[in-house]
Amino acid sequence: MIRKRLRPRRSTLPYLLLLPALVLELLIHLVPMVVGIVMSFKQLTQFFLRDWTAAPWAGLSNYRLAVDFHAPVGRALLHSFWVTCAFTALAVGLSWLLGTTAAIMMQDTFRGRGLLRALFLLPYALPVYAAVITWSFMFQRDTGLINHLLHDQLHLVDDKPFWLLGDNSFTALVTVSVWRSWPFAFLTLTAGLQNIPRELYEASALDGAGVWQQIRRITLPSLRPVNLVLVLVLFLWTFNDFNTPYILFGRSAPEAADLVSVHIYQSSFVTWNFGAGSAMSVLLLLFLLLVTSGYLLLTSRRRDER
Repeated sequence: MIRKRLRPRRSTLPYLLLLPALVLELLIHLVPMVVGIVMSFKQLTQFFLRDWTAAPWAGLSNYRLAVDFHAPVGRALLHSFWVTCAFTALAVGLSWLLGTTAAIMMQDTFRGRGLLRALFLLPYALPVYAAVITWSFMFQRDTGLINHLLHDQLHLVDDKPFWLLGDNSFTALVTVSVWRSWPFAFLTLTAGLQNIPRELYEASALDGAGVWQQIRRITLPSLRPVNLVLVLVLFLWTFNDFNTPYILFGRSAPEAADLVSVHIYQSSFVTWNFGAGSAMSVLLLLFLLLVTSGYLLLTSRRRDER
């Protein structure tokens, strides 16, 4: 009888199994998030690093500083926000387009398909630091592979451009981000294509439907549930991306590639104004929550209407 009492009930066993993951989630994500929110209401500078709780209370002054778009700090943050929006739209759109095209092309069986799939997934499997550092060498002006190909081999440009400086830095950043992200879209959409019955394509072919009509009428509508999740995940990953611009440009990104993530890092760890940096992080969190909630609400309403 004693042994039976010590054994957990079946109703409590799932919660006991989830307990370690919940504790780790609390320690790794929720606690730092709460600490960051508290820091955003303090005048936390390098003088209070030893004991950040002793920093004077600032109230909403850090938030006013961040959203005052007539002041230099607010204008810089707004510029970084618009750069991040443009970067996210291009990177997510191109990643989805390349992933969809590759998934559809790899749908039919042919010799070498397995090898091509493995090659397509290689950018997603490589460590981010190794991959982006390699791209930084390729973008070098005098010794990089990109300029060697465009200028020396193909003669598409008259002079070797600086890819990691000026306006070209935005193009370099989008290129590296798409190269890293599109294999994930390809993998996700490939899995989604496996759920589409082949009979639909065979029946449409008998009715005289061409390839483009099959993609428009069968493939894309069937992939709609997968695309809804995929676009949201790509958006969150891309908008919050810090590793790619930091490795590519260093601690100080060019103005054309000044993403919000790097801008918050500079505000916190370069100017040593951790209070303002924390306020910017909270504003970024609120923006992402608002966009995610609106996206989920809009997609759920469309699904209910159907």
